[in-house]
Amino acid sequence: MAAYVEVTEWGESRLVVLEGSRLTIGRSSGNDVTVAADAEVSRFHALLERVASGWMVRDLSSKNGTFVNGERISADRPLRNGDEIQIGRVRVVFRGEPGSDDTGLTQAPERAPDLTRRERDVLLALFTKAARGELFNEPASTRDIAHGLSISEAAVKQHLLHLYDKFGIHGEGERRRFRLANEALRRGAVSLAEIRQT
Repeated sequence: MAAYVEVTEWGESRLVVLEGSRLTIGRSSGNDVTVAADAEVSRFHALLERVASGWMVRDLSSKNGTFVNGERISADRPLRNGDEIQIGRVRVVFRGEPGSDDTGLTQAPERAPDLTRRERDVLLALFTKAARGELFNEPASTRDIAHGLSISEAAVKQHLLHLYDKFGIHGEGERRRFRLANEALRRGAVSLAEIRQT
């Protein structure tokens, strides 16, 4: 049997077979799975997409977020048989194809650490040149970040120290900010869409 999802809404369940290469979920009637009665669900909320290694889920910049097994996702998340996706009050359980739990798959990158709101602000501020359309060769300076966020340079340095620690960036030198920016992108702590919006 092909992969499918079990969609539970207001206590009623239905099965949706994943026949094509993608499935969208949201309040709009243009979705493959329409959830019209839940105001916490965005018009186009989430996407399930088939990739070479199986299926993955992506949040479509929804207002209230998409959760997998209780954790809010900020990047594409590969799905395993039995994973529970929460979209508003709607529960979607992914049921993979038989034999799809391949333990030989490439290990996913380490997930992003938990960040405070201000730490995320500092991370995004590292990319101010890229957001202005300039080539990203060097992240913003401590002074530029402080000016952009209207905080002191000392506060920026303190936040950066916490971020270096959380992302495992060790050593000294100016290249640490560059390594931090790359690691934040690689691990999904910030996305290219967020950088473009800053």
